[in-house]
Amino acid sequence: MNEFWKHKTLFEMTAEEWESLCDGCARCCLHKLEDDETEEVHYTAVVCRYLDEATCSCTRYSERTRLVPDCVELTPVGAMDYSWLPKSCAYRTLAEGRPLAWWHPLVSGSRETVHEAGISVQGKCISELYVHPDDFEEQIISWVEY
Repeated sequence: MNEFWKHKTLFEMTAEEWESLCDGCARCCLHKLEDDETEEVHYTAVVCRYLDEATCSCTRYSERTRLVPDCVELTPVGAMDYSWLPKSCAYRTLAEGRPLAWWHPLVSGSRETVHEAGISVQGKCISELYVHPDDFEEQIISWVEY
């Protein structure tokens, strides 16, 4: 197995390698609220309407930034600057110099281990179609971090 993530920086990766870092947790697809005073980011259980909750993948991935203007397209620079990414996120993990977790698909060889480990949003979220934006605060959640 080519463990490119162990010997390449985020900036040296090909587009295909970069995309393969996504573990499929879909936590980045959850709506987040930022406390204006503390700048602390709080995750909600409310997920983007385009997320397939069963597979934790975007149903409109190639056009997501057009359909959802505030959908963030991660870049190597972004991975270093986005403190809102969960600590479990491979992009943040590698940017901070930590190794990928055992459940990451590149390590385990399976796209299912992220769900088995309880890292993904699978079965834990509700579509934004069913929650009024004024009620997002009632949907704040906490995650166990690895």
